Amino acid sequence: MSGLAPDGLPKGNRVWADGCYDMVHFGHANQLRQAKQFGQKLIVGVHNDEEIRLHKGPPVFNEQERYRMVAGIKWVDEVVENAPYATTVETLDKYDCDFCVHGDDITLTADGKDTYQEVKDHQRYRECKRTCGVSTTDLVGRMLLLTKNHHTQDEHIEQHVERARSLSTAILEYSKDNVAMSPWTRVSRFIPTTTTILEFAEGRPPKPTDKVVYVTGSFDLFHIGHLAFLEKAKEFGDYLIVGILSDQTVNQYKGSNHPIMSIHERVLSVLAYKPVNEVVFGAPYEITSDILDQFNVQAVINGFRDNNSSVVNSSLASIDPFAEAKRRGIYHEVDSGSDMTTDLIIDRIIHHRLEYETRNKKKEKKEADVAKAMNLI
Repeated sequence: MSGLAPDGLPKGNRVWADGCYDMVHFGHANQLRQAKQFGQKLIVGVHNDEEIRLHKGPPVFNEQERYRMVAGIKWVDEVVENAPYATTVETLDKYDCDFCVHGDDITLTADGKDTYQEVKDHQRYRECKRTCGVSTTDLVGRMLLLTKNHHTQDEHIEQHVERARSLSTAILEYSKDNVAMSPWTRVSRFIPTTTTILEFAEGRPPKPTDKVVYVTGSFDLFHIGHLAFLEKAKEFGDYLIVGILSDQTVNQYKGSNHPIMSIHERVLSVLAYKPVNEVVFGAPYEITSDILDQFNVQAVINGFRDNNSSVVNSSLASIDPFAEAKRRGIYHEVDSGSDMTTDLIIDRIIHHRLEYETRNKKKEKKEADVAKAMNLI
């Protein structure tokens, strides 16, 4: 691949990125999308559970789930399992990578050292922009606090989509002890632009010969079960459209503070994965004839392991969202093969609440100490 990378320097052939990729979200995907722009092939190293627990704290997803999730992201060419937590020149050479690409935040080992210091010292390190407005720490916090502040009102969806990404700037917060919080961990709500969505989207309509497949759901805290389901759904045709339900619709049938991720975050998370060709932003709960006709849908797929059977809102409980697809004879059910659900992820967090709270506090303190030294706070 010829030309220059986003930083103005020549592109490489094989480039390296690494991380925990816990609770893989669109922020991770955006970093990998940017990293891919630095070279022909993107090789992604994923740390194992033992390394993460030692340097950071307990991961929410186990290593096998994280390996699989990263491999499913559309910009990833290869995944290296059990990647070391501190990136070394030896690792880059072993996998024939020209250099490492990481976001412009900081990652620290258990003893507070920059995990990329060695490759920086050898000029084998390049940087892309961190996605402001989301982090695994932030998502864990939403589950622990049971907040709804991240929801987007239906009537404001278009307004939020059009507003500038610059509104998603990092904020500095202080604890009750007046200790500065990390500028990388505590961030404001992410508000994407249409440009951001286009960067994630495939950008092509279905061909006249394509068999169009449609699925719908909340796809909150995108996980291995979602990915497996979308892969199974894609097998029914050539072009997969995913309807993403609005925050209010999800909250109606799930209750509590669901969804944990806003519609903007859920749209980008879904678009990042290889089986997906297009999304419908704020799709209706009921799959109507209008939807089926507009997109020339020839197959509607539902996963029977997580089929909204526990609807808490009585007005929605009486609706079969797949009635029209069943009437047309295009409705199919598939087994994702995974028992993972959004509720199970939340259960993991709640069950290990103290561990995750301690992890978050330790991570923020380490980062805040470095930020002070760098005169960022």
